[in-house]
Amino acid sequence: MLKVDGIRTFYGNIEALKGVSIEVERGEIVTLIGANGAGKSTTLMSICGVTPPRTGSVVFEGTDVTRMPTDRIVALGITQVPEGRLIFPGLTVRENLLMGAYLRKDKAGIAQDLDHVDSLFPILKERRTQHGGTLSGGEQQMLAIGRALMARPKLLLLDEPSLGLAPIVVENIFEVIKKINAEGVTVMLVEQNAQMALSIAHRAYVLETGKVTLSGDAKQLMNDPKVKSAYLGLD
Repeated sequence: MLKVDGIRTFYGNIEALKGVSIEVERGEIVTLIGANGAGKSTTLMSICGVTPPRTGSVVFEGTDVTRMPTDRIVALGITQVPEGRLIFPGLTVRENLLMGAYLRKDKAGIAQDLDHVDSLFPILKERRTQHGGTLSGGEQQMLAIGRALMARPKLLLLDEPSLGLAPIVVENIFEVIKKINAEGVTVMLVEQNAQMALSIAHRAYVLETGKVTLSGDAKQLMNDPKVKSAYLGLD
């Protein structure tokens, strides 16, 4: 479904990604794990066109999207939930969700997807007239995911969905990610909580200083001595 081939992405003269190659098959949950500054978020930004790579390529369902405008990439079926959520604090919950459907014209389908988001996150239905900025951190993360789903993505990019959330909320979010995937959405997950990420992913990549250093079956990587020591806090 997605083939990232040898991308090098820069911020000015600083090379953030140094030849990253990643593949995602339809129906998978693929996770990227690594320390702060490893290049995980930059990889997602490069895929969705926010920070286009200087060299290398990003191909989605056979279409080269490497330097395509972000709105066209969204229209093709890639949607990102950014780190820090970035909801619109002055808009209501319902208005935030409708922003996710900005490129769509199918009113019946939009109404159906609003109902679907309500079923995934019942608290958002209760909060529909509240401003996004008044929600708790967990509710804002639910809203950010719901907003992304309103674009009907084929591939959902999730950047640090557990960041700053209480453990019970994290468990809820990860259960929803599994459910979204079971419903047919392919997921690419960037996550500092390596234990949670590896527990729900099919495959995983480890990024270190802008390079992929390990990849493979997520459950096998969970038992890799280097991963256990560096990312799971286990000896």
